[in-house]
Amino acid sequence: MKNSIDALIIGGGLSGLAVAHFLQKCQPGAKISILEKAAVPGGAIRSFQQDGFLAEWGAHGFLDNAEASRELLADTGLDKEAQKAPLDEFVRYICLNGRLNLIPQNPKKIIRSDLVSLPAKLRVLADLWKKPRPEEQTVAAWAAYRFGPSLLPFVDAVLTGTYAGDLNRLSMDAVFPGIRGLELEKGSVIRGLLQKRKALKEKQEAAPHAPQKKLPAMISFPQGMGRLPEVLAADKNLLCSVEVKSIHKNDSGWEVRTSGQSYRANAIVLAISVNQSLSLLQNASGLQVQKAPLDNVPEARIVTIAMGFGESADIPFGFGYLAPEQEKRFALGALFSTHMFPGRAPKGHMLLEALVGGRRHPEKLELDDDVLVQETYDDLRQLIHLPDPPIFTKVLRPDHGIPQLEIGYPKLLAWRNRLVESNRGLYICGFGWEGIGINDMTKSAKQVAAAIAAGDAAKGETEVKGVYF
Repeated sequence: MKNSIDALIIGGGLSGLAVAHFLQKCQPGAKISILEKAAVPGGAIRSFQQDGFLAEWGAHGFLDNAEASRELLADTGLDKEAQKAPLDEFVRYICLNGRLNLIPQNPKKIIRSDLVSLPAKLRVLADLWKKPRPEEQTVAAWAAYRFGPSLLPFVDAVLTGTYAGDLNRLSMDAVFPGIRGLELEKGSVIRGLLQKRKALKEKQEAAPHAPQKKLPAMISFPQGMGRLPEVLAADKNLLCSVEVKSIHKNDSGWEVRTSGQSYRANAIVLAISVNQSLSLLQNASGLQVQKAPLDNVPEARIVTIAMGFGESADIPFGFGYLAPEQEKRFALGALFSTHMFPGRAPKGHMLLEALVGGRRHPEKLELDDDVLVQETYDDLRQLIHLPDPPIFTKVLRPDHGIPQLEIGYPKLLAWRNRLVESNRGLYICGFGWEGIGINDMTKSAKQVAAAIAAGDAAKGETEVKGVYF
């Protein structure tokens, strides 16, 4: 039995590393240890390099509009390394009717565009008179009720690009709690957003010299996203290839057992994915807890097909494109990696990263690599001028699935909150709990670190997030 430590963090992915970072900042003298099951830290964030091409196993970047993430970059010096691709300079595309269509990020330009018919645009205004439905709804049902079915392909594209999910299964209350809360409070999303915009304008007028809010930028690093956990892990007491077998609560605190060691801690943090947390909690002893409303949550798995092309490829400028399910494409979409960030391919070459599978098409993950590459290339060249086959290919099959926040998930989140409130010293965050984005996890990690330092239970905050394609 090791001597007692202040905080034991289970999970060396972004969440666990970020909790350790912020806790060290709050309490420089705190004894903190991190246990990671894998051989290397980073969790789902991992980069791939070969023959001058740089691709990603997981997240391809994150937006610079979250305070906790910006603080993390500034503290580590990664803000000086960061590559930025601003949304107001880059464009994205949606596949509609078998071709790529540019999506404006400016709301006024979206209204003026011909992507949506005039009757469909007028139907959006019905939101001002639609009485909110209090029951939990799927994103598809909610969006069709408030804004009309014509917008569903665009909603589908947003959720394909974030969750690789199914809008007919994902919970509106879980995926967009800020927008949902605004609807319930103000009676209309449009009315609530106009009021928020008015308040922001008044705030700007009161402080005319303050920086004006603008569209965020996508961030990555010259070495890829793997650079983020690499830097965060550098000064941490991190033990890899250590699998936690059980956790126990007793009068003196917490005991965590691995296959060869026991640890005693005043506080423990489960900084792992939702399903990993549920598995550990189901076998925990000494907890004041009722049975979780869900034994596990579905996960969407995707493969990334990195494809390098020569000078004959004519890839449109921008971030990439997404394809809603109604288009019946093989790939969910693709990132135009070379346009986004420099150094992703050798000079004179271009890199595309196509995404295949997701919640609706797990059967595609069973295909051999050669079939995946050929089917993806055949799909892409119908949308993009790719006269010659790729000169480089690599199929990346991540170990991590993407937690799906589907109907019933809000009850699971409420159960998690009651659990940590009734078991002092227990903290739960990680992939899927507050969302799946890097900014979701850094924000939650900072809240957990502050709660540990204060000896309180961590409490999340709901915010209205911008929706970007």
